Amino acid sequence: MTLFEFLTLAAVGCTSGAINAVAGGGTLLTFPVLLMCGTPPVLANATSTVGLVIGTAGSIVGFRGHLKAIRSKLVQFVPICLVGAAIGSWLLTRTSDDQFSKLIPFLVLFATVLFFLQGFLRKSATAAKSQALWFSLALQLPVAIYGAFFGAGIGILMLASFGFMGMTNIHEMNALKNLLGSLINIIAAVWFIVVGLVNWPQALALTAGALIGYYFGAHYSQRISPQKVRHVITAIGFIISAVMFWKQFG
Repeated sequence: MTLFEFLTLAAVGCTSGAINAVAGGGTLLTFPVLLMCGTPPVLANATSTVGLVIGTAGSIVGFRGHLKAIRSKLVQFVPICLVGAAIGSWLLTRTSDDQFSKLIPFLVLFATVLFFLQGFLRKSATAAKSQALWFSLALQLPVAIYGAFFGAGIGILMLASFGFMGMTNIHEMNALKNLLGSLINIIAAVWFIVVGLVNWPQALALTAGALIGYYFGAHYSQRISPQKVRHVITAIGFIISAVMFWKQFG
């Protein structure tokens, strides 16, 4: 790997880490850059996951002040994430990226619209909170499967789900999202390492930048008002959707 490639991947890892800390979608940057470096698609996908997973610790530290508030929710969501991540990791080694990637633009766009409308819909919702919780828990399984399989936009999906189960503090939602996303990526990364799907020099270059990006993304996003953070997340979601539709159908 050349010095230019290392610096490029480190810079992309930093940017992706910051985006993931706020809303998710950093894979949309790392994956195509790895492809441009000549990495095969499945190998690029796995390398991106491993390269960004260590940096997630930076975002967890950045949101440590909110961990106590989400402790009970972790008990509910962690088992589902473990099962979904195992399934998604297994699927990646047996399904081509092309088959699944056709669904991704629609999934991300749907989740972004949900997140954008959740404030309005919550006001008129008549379902009990327990029903909303069960909806969020049920949604988490396919989200975890998708997250381990590809991962782009998983943060948008989880944030939309948390909003419908009654969470309103965007920083607590981000803390829960980052912890669960980290768990999903760790399970996937372990699987990809075991089956030999990682380009280690590229993964380490991504990690070097992601550690910085995750921490500062998590840290500075909390200095912005919750409403502005929501606007940023919604904008990121629509941008991700547009990029994915262009890549698939443009």
